[in-house]
Amino acid sequence: MNKKRLIVCLDVQDGRVVKGIHFKNIRDIGDPVELAAYYDRQGIDEIVLLDISATFEGRKTTLDVIKRVSENIRVPFTVGGGISTLKDIEDLLKAGATKVSIGSAAVKNPQLIKEAAQEFGNGHLVLACDAKKNNGSWEVYTHGGRTATGLDAVLWCKKAESLGIGEILLTSMDADGTKDGYDIRLTRAVADAVKVPVIASGGAGKLEHFKDVFVKGRASGALAASVFHKGIFTVREVKEYLISEGVE
Repeated sequence: MNKKRLIVCLDVQDGRVVKGIHFKNIRDIGDPVELAAYYDRQGIDEIVLLDISATFEGRKTTLDVIKRVSENIRVPFTVGGGISTLKDIEDLLKAGATKVSIGSAAVKNPQLIKEAAQEFGNGHLVLACDAKKNNGSWEVYTHGGRTATGLDAVLWCKKAESLGIGEILLTSMDADGTKDGYDIRLTRAVADAVKVPVIASGGAGKLEHFKDVFVKGRASGALAASVFHKGIFTVREVKEYLISEGVE
């Protein structure tokens, strides 16, 4: 069984790390390079940097930030935001990203997944899927949670896997920033439908939330932001708790 991964998310807007609730009410948290280096020292398993403004505003993720982050950390590092072409993916990988996350562009052009997997290998490709409850199922949203697509999240993740995606970063828009726990039903539904690793995102607030998403949700990774940024838990505290509960 693969080791369960603890992942910190750095949402970046205009070159600063920010955090909001339900994708709104954005607050400044700090510098992405300093924070990435800090979490690397704390023993985080992976870091995800998402430029939450890039896709909507048509900007490209700043390659300079990516280079500086990659020079200051040793752990795997995923970058997403504003990525729409094979050249974008190539530039980010060359800048130091371990993996590249695509969301809005993949919905618009699913063949981008297939082409990118053939070009760079599926181990470098992550599907960013933002999902929201809708009449008993979950609907995919794009452009930083601003645009409803009409796509069923579970079916979309299955399709992305068939096209060559190597991992799924699954964000529950309903749970995001609430600290009420991960969306276990959503995470389990996707994890049961695909063979690739699923990273659950949105809702971490208590130690047991991490255990629940790994055990009940069958997630391979648990991503969190607020609980770490605010110092509610340290990375070590979460890891020690999981070990004490038999989750490794």
